[in-house]
Amino acid sequence: MGFFDGLLGSRTAEFDSGSAATNAIELTKRHHYVSLTKQGAATGNLRVNLTWRMRTSDIGGPQRESLLRHPFKALKPPEVIGHSQSMVNVDLDLGCLYELADGTKGVVQPLGGLLGDVNAPPYVKLSGDDRFGSASGETMYVNLDHRDDIKRLLVFVYIYDQTPAFDRTHAMVTLYPSNGPRIEIGLDERHPQARSCAVVMIENVKGELLVRREVRFVYGFQAELDRLYGWGLQWGRGYKTKAEK
Repeated sequence: MGFFDGLLGSRTAEFDSGSAATNAIELTKRHHYVSLTKQGAATGNLRVNLTWRMRTSDIGGPQRESLLRHPFKALKPPEVIGHSQSMVNVDLDLGCLYELADGTKGVVQPLGGLLGDVNAPPYVKLSGDDRFGSASGETMYVNLDHRDDIKRLLVFVYIYDQTPAFDRTHAMVTLYPSNGPRIEIGLDERHPQARSCAVVMIENVKGELLVRREVRFVYGFQAELDRLYGWGLQWGRGYKTKAEK
């Protein structure tokens, strides 16, 4: 069964149209795919961006509750209150499993320095590795001028060698096509022990380029995502170099 079996028979809209103010399409469980071809956005470089930050409710919530019960805690120096909070260091990485039309398969990811190439196979390139959830985040580029050479791309996010804490981050993957509104996929489901998440599938179906929301959390790493989607690659334990860290 193909990933889009059952979807192509209905031509009704399966996405939330963004308002003029936000100029965004949000993919949700109910409205889970959009056609880049029909949007006139199946050419040029597709920019895929991952951003995240700690939930403010996790940082300030417990403190505010304790102040209601123990108002004298407000007299403590800020440093003391700060050290009493539980902070989690999260390093989210952006990656992509690819399968080309000629059968070539592989992965683009920071781990192992597999950064890809935007002008040659696999026509996917990762730019940089953000370890701290900065405003710019991590960015990947997909050359859609070679869309006929691409069969499917699975964009995923994983936590590198840190405490599993997907449920404590505001993680967002945003696709910026060369034309039309951006496409947003929020990783807002509560899976506190998950280490990886399949975020979105980009698939060439009979010449039409479709983007489908996945947001499937798993408790392993890339090998488990591989098995889930039938990629068939061989995996081993990998580490970042000092430069990559």
